[in-house]
Amino acid sequence: MPPAKRKPKPDDSAIERGESKPRPATSRPNLPRHEKPRQPKPRGAAKPRADKAAEDKPEDRLKGDKSRQDKPPAGESPPEQKATADAAPEAIGHAGSPPPEAGEPGPALSPEEAERARKKYLLRRFWISGRGYWGLRGDKLAWPLTIGLLTLICVNVGFQYGINRWNRAIFDAIEQRDAHTVYWLSAIFLPLVAGSISLVVAQVYLRMTMQRRWRSWLTTAVIQRWLASGRYYQLNLVKGDHANPEARLTEDLRIATESPVDFIAGVLNAFLSASTFIVVLWTIGGALSFTLGGSTITVPGFLVVTAVIYAAITSTSMFAIGRRFVQLSEDKNQAEAEFRYVLTRVRENGESIALLGGEEEENAGIDRTFAGVLGRWARLTGQHMRTTLVSQGSSLFAPVVPVLLCAPKFLDGSMSLGQVMQAASAFALVQGAFGWLVDNYPRLADWNASARRIASLMMSLDGLERAEKNDRLGRIQRGETADGAMLSLRNLSVTLDDGTSVVKETEVEIEPGERVLVSGESGTGKSTLVRAIAGLWPWGSGSVDFHPDKRLFMLPQRPYIPSGTLRRATAYPAAADNWKTKEIDAALDKVGLAYLKDRLEEEAPWDQTLSGGEKQRLAFARLLLHAPDIVVLDEATSALDEKSQDKMMQTVIQQLPRVTIISVAHRAELEAFHTRKITLERREGGARLVSDVELVSRKRKRGLIQRALWGSGVNGGKG
Repeated sequence: MPPAKRKPKPDDSAIERGESKPRPATSRPNLPRHEKPRQPKPRGAAKPRADKAAEDKPEDRLKGDKSRQDKPPAGESPPEQKATADAAPEAIGHAGSPPPEAGEPGPALSPEEAERARKKYLLRRFWISGRGYWGLRGDKLAWPLTIGLLTLICVNVGFQYGINRWNRAIFDAIEQRDAHTVYWLSAIFLPLVAGSISLVVAQVYLRMTMQRRWRSWLTTAVIQRWLASGRYYQLNLVKGDHANPEARLTEDLRIATESPVDFIAGVLNAFLSASTFIVVLWTIGGALSFTLGGSTITVPGFLVVTAVIYAAITSTSMFAIGRRFVQLSEDKNQAEAEFRYVLTRVRENGESIALLGGEEEENAGIDRTFAGVLGRWARLTGQHMRTTLVSQGSSLFAPVVPVLLCAPKFLDGSMSLGQVMQAASAFALVQGAFGWLVDNYPRLADWNASARRIASLMMSLDGLERAEKNDRLGRIQRGETADGAMLSLRNLSVTLDDGTSVVKETEVEIEPGERVLVSGESGTGKSTLVRAIAGLWPWGSGSVDFHPDKRLFMLPQRPYIPSGTLRRATAYPAAADNWKTKEIDAALDKVGLAYLKDRLEEEAPWDQTLSGGEKQRLAFARLLLHAPDIVVLDEATSALDEKSQDKMMQTVIQQLPRVTIISVAHRAELEAFHTRKITLERREGGARLVSDVELVSRKRKRGLIQRALWGSGVNGGKG
């Protein structure tokens, strides 16, 4: 059954009748599943971004009713960042779309199997996005930096070989007491060292530049996806391993992009060094013959064999000792993130904690969290001690072993002193190459943990993005009204992300200029319904339709106050210079904040400085500046006393006489400022709309009361 049509706009005559006309809560059957969902042009606060690069067109200036933005403001929530021309491709829908082979575990797996499958997929998920840096739509300097770094590594190995040869020549000259050769070799040593140092410095520059640009590219990409379509908010409503996203986007993402570059450079350098100096060891050392049990045993390339066995022992020892390094590093990173979060919570809620005298309890909570950090650090310290035992022992033995092995040949005259020293130098380089993993295993474990944490956030974003593109979980459609209504809820049902119904089959049509109060007991889903209207709550069915070319503005119970000047806080979410100073002063004056006008350019922690009532007044000042077509008030006057609340509502109605208002509130006094009231009631299977009535204006109510008192003689004949 379609909803009853309403009059175009409530007029004074309709209000003066003083009738409380009930509206039946109609419902419509669900659309058949085979019916193709409508794809209207999105309206209101849920207007999605196109899946492409940002347009060059600048934002229009917001100023009163004359000049309006094409995109509706995001109310009190941080706005989605606009993708710029040089933004990471993931941010504009190229590398960032959920991978088609996404590996979320299926329902057939046991919880343990599902967790193992998820962890196995995490590193792959990180590389699916990370490798886009070198793709066609990645950073234009990615390949030049990569090729330049690899080239420098190869050339530097050549310089190392030159120094190794120099090492042999200088000791042979010293052994032969050849002064001329010693002086000549001393002269060419400086250019060799200068060249090697220059190459290493250039490597550092290219390596760190690549790390910085890769981190910038991927951080921008993930943050764009995180902010898009309100996902930063929706992550709080869904299950998944994405706690403390701020820590994942900072420290974890930094480690995840720095370490792979170090690892690739280190592995290549180790491979080239090992390949080069194994040949040197094989050539210099030759075969070693010794007698055992009356038999002569010859070991060809004995220095190479010894180097391989030595490296195998140290690497195996490292793997055996450090097998729990990855898990301990991941636990430590998570504990650090939780500790930062607890401290941030204390800072953000400092006023409430101070007023309640909760310092002792907060200190106890911080101590418990920090104890967890220290405990994980203690376990990680044990792992570091064991791995250091292996790596330090290896570094001490490596220079001595080749000298001892070559000593018999030197003593019998088959090897010169220069060859012994060259072999010792080459052995150390080969051992260093083979032992690269031994020295870097802790960092590898740390990178593994960080990459998994950022990949977990990516997977949660993947799930939200896939849910936006299919109706398997049920999505609320957003479109345009066709009959002039400002807002239309058509068979709207709001559910949790697991399908549990919160609001069921709501049918409401709101005309331009109406002021509608949404009431009901706590827990009936009023605020959830408001979030669905604003586009922040995507799960459910039915549709939310807005009037074409109209803008929505949200005023939540706890207004968001950005950092910076008071001017910026007042203009938010638009730019601080969108209005002249006198316009902002006038708005502050109308909401009772005139005493703050002189501090407009002052930078201060306004979120901590302003009281709850002042924050709500500031939110109303924003409303007056932005002058939207429809405003949603979610307990937006809860911190104000009744007199201030009345004045605030009167100011809004006077300054924005044509604005359409949807209010969620518990105070009965607010009925006087609304022309219509709809009531939600908790029912089995979800709250339902049970009444929809016209309201009598406050002026009319007072008039009726005064006439009643006059007629009864209570006023004693006074005028």
